[in-house]
Amino acid sequence: MNLLPLRRHLLRTACAMGLWCAMSSGAVAGDTAEAAVRTYLQVQSAGLPGKVTVSLEGRGTAALPPCEAPEVFLPPGVTPWGRISVGVRCHAERPWTRFVQARVAVEGRYFVAARAIDAGHSLNAGDVVERTGDLTRLPRSVVTSAAELAGQVSANRVAPGAPIRKELLRGVAVIQQGQAVKVVAQGPGFVVSTEAKALSGAAVGAVVQARTLDGRVIRGVADEEGQVRLVQ
Repeated sequence: MNLLPLRRHLLRTACAMGLWCAMSSGAVAGDTAEAAVRTYLQVQSAGLPGKVTVSLEGRGTAALPPCEAPEVFLPPGVTPWGRISVGVRCHAERPWTRFVQARVAVEGRYFVAARAIDAGHSLNAGDVVERTGDLTRLPRSVVTSAAELAGQVSANRVAPGAPIRKELLRGVAVIQQGQAVKVVAQGPGFVVSTEAKALSGAAVGAVVQARTLDGRVIRGVADEEGQVRLVQ
């Protein structure tokens, strides 16, 4: 049952009480705006890698003018992550726009170095350990999925306990520049392949160019077997 209309009716009936009425109406307005802000941020943060918790900071919505239907928005370039400013707009007879401070925490898993990892070391299961915490307090590039570690080499030394960040990793090269490679094109019911020479090195999943025996330069994606697969 929605008690908000009944509450507003009771407040209007009690307006003879003067200041109490004004203060209570402000509380209703603040409650309505706070609910709108929380709902909006929960919707905007759907799909983030963890459990989302929204909290308002400072005075929150308590100081906002009354508004029957507040409209919530994020300023351009702002995403629901960590401490942010959230806009609240009211299309009333006297329209207004205010900003409130909020925090969007994302509780999720991430990976840290289980021990010192030297540059050039191929990662294995014993090199990392899973942790759980607020991802918004960590670098945005922190690794949150074990799949992101497969076939990776440390590009820099990583200290024990340090979060594993994507920029600290690089893929293992499966194709070397000048190497003879097989170029594979696959479609419904057919597989065609030819020989070529790689014009650059590439890790698994990276785009690579190769020159075929007839001199044509093609682009494809390096696979786990060191082949160049043409993207259909």
